[in-house]
Amino acid sequence: MVDMEKLATSMGDLEEDDVNAALRQVMDEGGSQATEAMDACQKGMNIIGERFESGEYFVGDLIYAGELMTGAVDILKDALVSGGGAGAGKMILCTVKDDLHDIGKNIVKAMLEANGFEVIDLGIDTPAETIVETMKEQDVHIVALSGVLTLALDSMKSTVAAITAAGLRDSAKIIIGGAPTNEEACQMVGADAWAQNPQKTVNTCRDWAAAFAA
Repeated sequence: MVDMEKLATSMGDLEEDDVNAALRQVMDEGGSQATEAMDACQKGMNIIGERFESGEYFVGDLIYAGELMTGAVDILKDALVSGGGAGAGKMILCTVKDDLHDIGKNIVKAMLEANGFEVIDLGIDTPAETIVETMKEQDVHIVALSGVLTLALDSMKSTVAAITAAGLRDSAKIIIGGAPTNEEACQMVGADAWAQNPQKTVNTCRDWAAAFAA
């Protein structure tokens, strides 16, 4: 059994060899600890964020951490797939207008795809009009909006307003995620849910996809 506290510390210390060894052990032992391991990696990412804010880590460390987390998802993805993972449906994922960060978005994308979603990734700095157009063209009813900067909340709110103005809001589910999001932000933006980690995004979107398919 893998020591999850040690795994979190290894992730926080950016010890790639130790992180990957622990994750491979999880898989070698059948993958039953995969969700715990993902949570431990997320705790490690929180440590990294704190060290960045304190000046101990720099932008290069954040980029490396994002690559390390993406690699972690890749190792664990087969064990993270929920029941009935294939064919969960289409959804839109993007970083909202005026925000250029994509590390978190890319991690979420990897986990969504591992759970059977066809992810339409609209990239970074995505205008609300592009999201609305894609919803219409692709007949998409689930939208995930990501942002790291505080100003991303204004863009998220504008995006929800644009979806509403286009007459698509009643048939859509919108989830937001990223550093500035919480329950209060979710209500302010007008979204249906917010996610504090990638697994919450996957679980919420799977529930929505199942409801739409019913």
